[in-house]
Formats: sequence, C-alpha cells, structure tokens
Amino acid sequence: MADVLWTPPADVRERSRIGDYLRWLAEHRGLEFADYDALWQWSVTDLEAFWRSIWDYFDVVAHTPPTATLTDRAMPGTRWFPGATLNYAENVLRMPGLGDDDPAVIAHGQTRAPETLTAAELRERVRRVAAGLRRLGVGPGDRVAAYAPNIPETYVLLLATASLGAIFSSCAPEFGTRSVTDRWQQIEPTVLVAVDGYRYGDKPVDRRAEVAAIRAALPSLRHTVAIAYLDPDGPAPDGALPWAELAAATDEPLTFTPVAFDHPLYVLYSSGTTGLPKPIVHGHGGILLEHLKMLALHHDLGPSDRFLWFTTTGWMMWNFLVSGPAVGAAIVLFDGNPGHPDLGALWRLAADTGTTYFGTSAPFLLACRKAGLVPREVADMSAVRGLGSTGAPLPAEGFTWVYENVSDRLQLQSLSGGTDVCTGFVGGVPLLPVYAGEIACRALGAKVEARSAGGSAVIGQLGELVITEPMPSMPVGFWNDPDGARYREAYFEVYPGVWRHGDWITVNERGGCVITGRSDATLNRGGVRLGTAEFYSVVEGLDEVVDSVVVHLEDDEGGAGELLLFVVLAEGLELDDEMRRKICRELRTALSPRHVPDEIHQVRAVPRTLSAKKLEVPVKKILTGTPVDSAAAKGALANPESLTAFAALAQRRATADSPVPPR
Repeated sequence: MADVLWTPPADVRERSRIGDYLRWLAEHRGLEFADYDALWQWSVTDLEAFWRSIWDYFDVVAHTPPTATLTDRAMPGTRWFPGATLNYAENVLRMPGLGDDDPAVIAHGQTRAPETLTAAELRERVRRVAAGLRRLGVGPGDRVAAYAPNIPETYVLLLATASLGAIFSSCAPEFGTRSVTDRWQQIEPTVLVAVDGYRYGDKPVDRRAEVAAIRAALPSLRHTVAIAYLDPDGPAPDGALPWAELAAATDEPLTFTPVAFDHPLYVLYSSGTTGLPKPIVHGHGGILLEHLKMLALHHDLGPSDRFLWFTTTGWMMWNFLVSGPAVGAAIVLFDGNPGHPDLGALWRLAADTGTTYFGTSAPFLLACRKAGLVPREVADMSAVRGLGSTGAPLPAEGFTWVYENVSDRLQLQSLSGGTDVCTGFVGGVPLLPVYAGEIACRALGAKVEARSAGGSAVIGQLGELVITEPMPSMPVGFWNDPDGARYREAYFEVYPGVWRHGDWITVNERGGCVITGRSDATLNRGGVRLGTAEFYSVVEGLDEVVDSVVVHLEDDEGGAGELLLFVVLAEGLELDDEMRRKICRELRTALSPRHVPDEIHQVRAVPRTLSAKKLEVPVKKILTGTPVDSAAAKGALANPESLTAFAALAQRRATADSPVPPR
C-alpha cells in the first residue's frame, strides 16, 4: 500500500471550486454524489449531461446556442455542441472575478525586466494587436505563426489571432530552422512574428539568421513582424514590421468573430523525433471547455490565484497555462534557464510572484532532489498550495522529496495527458488524498482504462492506456488530412473506435493510476513486461548516475534479446566493473533478475526532445542499423550531438558481429 502524503481538509467541499460545482449540480440538476468516484462515473457515462453542465456552470459566452451537446459518441467523428458559435479569446478575456486593475499576466525572464499587465492592459493590448493583424489582412482561417518565447507579446498574439477567427501556431525560439519549417510548411502561415534572440541564463542567443532562413523557406508569408527582444534598439530585418507598429494606437473596438465550436484555434505538433511532426488541430470550444474543467475543478484555480507552469511555447503546457485567466487566475510567465544561477531560481520566482499553483516537470523535480536542494530553505513556499508535475512519470521518491523539502501542506498533483488532447486526462483533484508515486484519479469526462492484451479493461494490472469515450478536446483533426486517414492511423488503428494513447498504465481499485512509460519502448524479457519509468527510478536513484536510457533489442528468433543500458555519470566518474556490478545488483533486487542489463555503457548525454522527453525509440532504431538522420529529426532534439555515441556503438557492434570474409 502506497504511503498517504496529503489528505484533503475536512471542509474541502466548502473551500474548493469542485465543491461549489457539486452544490451547483445538486441545486440545478438534482444530482448528488457521495464521492469523487461516483462523480467521475457519471461524467464518463452521461457525457451529454456532464459536458452541458460544464458549459452552463461556467456560463460560456456564446453568440448562438448549441442545438445539442453531441451528435454521435462514435470515435473518430464525434461532433460536439453543433450549431454553437463562440470565441475562445472572448471567454478568456472575460477574466471572471478580476477587476480592471488586478494583475492578469506577471512576466519574468532573463532577457529583460519583469512586467505586469492588469486585466484592462491585457484587453487593451489584444485590441491593438487584433487591429494590427486586421490591417495586415488577417481574417478567419488565416494562420499566424509565432517564433517567440514565453513572453506577453506571444500571449497577446494568440488571443488577438483567436479573436479574429484566425489560427495560431507557435514554436519556441530554441527550435532550429529545420524543426520550424517542418512544422510550418505544412500549415502555410501568412504572418510570421519572430524575436531577434533571447538570453538563456547569462548567455545571449542570436536568432536573426534562423528567422531569415525560416522566412525564406515559407513562400506563403505575406508579412513578418519583428520583436526586438534580445536587442531592444536593434533594427527590424528588411521588409519586417516592428512589433510596436503592429500594436500601434487605434480606435478600433475589441470585437470577437463568432466561430463554430470546432473551428480551428491553434495547431500543435507531435515531437517529430521520428518523422514529420503531426500538425494537430485544436478547436475553440473543445479547448475552452476542457481547460475550464481542468483548471477550476481539478487544479482549483480561481480569482485569488497566481498560476505558474514552467514551459516554453513549444510545449502544450504553454497552451494550458495561458487559459488561466478564463477561470479568473493570473498567470506567471517565465522565459529563461530554470537552472540559472542555480536550481533554486524557479522556487524563488514562485515565492517572489506570490504563485499559488506551481507547475513543472518530473525531470526538474528529480534534478532538484538529486542536487540535494531544499526549496523551503531557499524560498518562502507558504503561498504555494498546489504543485503540478508532468512530462514524465514521477516516482514515489519524487513525491516524498516534495513533501519533505518543499512543503507538507500543498497538494502534489502528478498528471499525464498530451499534445493530442492539450490537457491531462489523469491527474489530481482536491477531493482525493495524495499517495506516493500515484496519479490520484482519472479526470472528469475522461474515460481512461487499462486494456489487456486480450482487449478487456483491467484493474490492478498493467495495460495499454485507452480512452473509450470521446472528449471535446480531442483534435478537430490533423492539418491537410482531408479524409482523416492520418488521424485514424495515429489513435484508432489498433482498437477501432477506441483511442490508444501509447502509454502503459495501471489503474488500481481506488481509481489511482501509475503510468510506466511508452508502450513502444517497453522492456519485455521472459514474459515479464516492465515500463521504462520503473527502470529509471532504480538506476537514477544511485548517487553516481545523473541520467540514463535503456532499450531492449528483441531477438527475431524469440529469445530474450538484449537489454542495453546507457548511463550519464556524475562529473569526474568513469564507468568501471565495480560500478556495473552495483547497478546490476540494484536492478536485480528492486525489479527482477530478468532486468539486469546485458551491457552497460557510459555516454555523455541521453538524447531528449526539446520538452525533455527521453528518446528510447530512436536510440533503439540507431542500434538496430537505422542511420541517425532517418532515426530522429535532429532539429526536434535538445541535444542532437548525443546521438553520435549510439551510432558509433552500432557500428562497432555490426563490425564485431560480421562474419570473417573468405580468403
């Protein structure tokens, strides 16, 4: 039985937003629920009643009402709220509970001084930029692309674009030219807004050459707008409009173009590590309803909150973060190196900005633990009552570290979801306790199940993560996929009519969840199937190991295959036989003898995506003979040079295995 690390206060229903929602359901719908599980069961059984209650409870601003809640439950092809017209930006900029002079955006970074926008100032900036885009000829359906970091201008641009019914897409400026053009050549933007560079820690990073290359590779562009971010006094590139001119004073009122519920809002992209990134189209209504539900009912955010999630504009958590004002929460934007000048920087930022909900990634929390950091000793954590962790599974020792070193009063919410749904479909909720190493629940409206190899839902057993009922924030589709073939192949090919997400999950008797890694990177030896997350928890629990990646090379003849472990060791350490024996001993004891690796190699770095996910599948491809350039799109990696070590090993192994040529 996992340790209980946090228990909801006795008056949680009186103090939380989900408690208020439960009272509303009783008063307006005559529905009473004894506990969270009963509420969840209703939410995934009576989809029409649940999602209509979200629409009504949050008082969604619509221009025309829907004629139904959904037309068909079959996936793919479900149509939500037919007949409704609305606008995402209008609902966000309503900022319920915030007065004109209340802070709505608090921006910090390493490139320029902090800045705070009040609710009135945010609306005013969106009004001006929307007018500027209109002057450039932008209208419904046009694509506006942002090569810009997590700063107010990017957020204002998203809202201004959405207000016009145009479609937004962002890439973080650390993305290389190829990564950006692989994404944007697919959607053909007419306007590009780009920074000249940024600071990462104390290091200036000039991106003018990349911007020039991106412009040259996008023949669809009619206009480029330049944000002088790194060098405020620098000239705009030839033919580019300075941001100040786009956002110039105007008398045009702030208006919102009514669009259909499923009208495209923005395009997000799969990581693109093993091929062209999938352009995932999300709609105005689906994103709005999902984020209202998640931010208010699960994260308990409202007008008294300040919401910080450490993210770049290239990760879906940015899109999630910036919906905060829709539930009345102010958002805290941070642009820069989270480890500069030390790992205490983000914790101090949370304290300095009065953050009440601090979101980050599991790798960041584990790095802080590894470094011996005690956040409550470097910053005042008393205002933080929610801590979110995503991006990778957080093991039990990560949970324990948070409660011992950050605060024993906050609720730690480990969550998982994805770019595909732009939310978490398993996470936390104020009504449930926190167990070490466990995601507390399946989110409302998300019919998540673990599916056995035989195709049935299982409890207490490892299975494929599937979603068996539609959610409004499932993609409208993929860009330029008119017959839906790529969309069906991505999620519905394995189980027709059922969304297969590609993770291993165990759902226990109380509804708690443990995700143990990608199902395409599973270790399976001698019939024992183990997710990679458990493996890393053991290996990286050793003081000497900084990072690791493990791959299983299957045997075509049906044998056990080979298990190869790669470790990054602490500075100054070299992998020797004694260290190998120590790692093997830990794995044998903690997991099973079958999971002792056949070989352990030292590498300088583990390949990771720009959002810090480990790349087991490309490593496996390289080790089985796929050329590096075919195995992974280097521009989608944070450290593409890390792949060369695996290519060199593959070559050595191939040479060693080759037969002796005849004389």
